[in-house]
Amino acid sequence: MQALRKAIQEQGKGIGTDIVEVGSFLNHRLDTGLMFQMGEHIAKAFAEDQPSLILTVEASGIALALATAHCMKDIPVLFAKKTPAKTLNEAMLTTQVKSYTHGTAYTMRCAKALMKPNDHVLIVDDFLADGEAVRGMMDLVKQAGATLAGVAIAIEKGFQPGGRNLREQGVKLASLSIVTAIKDGHIQLLDD
Repeated sequence: MQALRKAIQEQGKGIGTDIVEVGSFLNHRLDTGLMFQMGEHIAKAFAEDQPSLILTVEASGIALALATAHCMKDIPVLFAKKTPAKTLNEAMLTTQVKSYTHGTAYTMRCAKALMKPNDHVLIVDDFLADGEAVRGMMDLVKQAGATLAGVAIAIEKGFQPGGRNLREQGVKLASLSIVTAIKDGHIQLLDD
């Protein structure tokens, strides 16, 4: 997606050989116009799959999930929580996930009543690296007895195994931009 590629090239920063810092437009401060363009692109990619629910994980996936849901005629968005809350006192779907960015494990959770067996779920997130967050969300979909429409990602780190593993499993994956490497602070994108 050209607008996202341009934002990454102009505003993104490569840190070391594996960190893509895009907080100025994607996951800290939001470029709302770009967010809705990405949502529209994802909506078109999955229109024929007819998802009934979008699943993401807090917090940085929520904006893209909401933009996508709006472009899909306002289907609901469910976001898995990373921390327990007193308001979450009903039956829960839970799974263990290790965060690549933070290097810590956490329990991903959502209320069982909010994802039903007849839901056709599209997973939407901002990044795909090792694929742990997506794996966790796919596990929640399976526990709910729902079906997976596919996975949509803003930025895939193509040099890490997450995307390759999903494709090998036959999961429909739409990555709006794929980073192939980070060298000397420069983010290299597929087709650069």
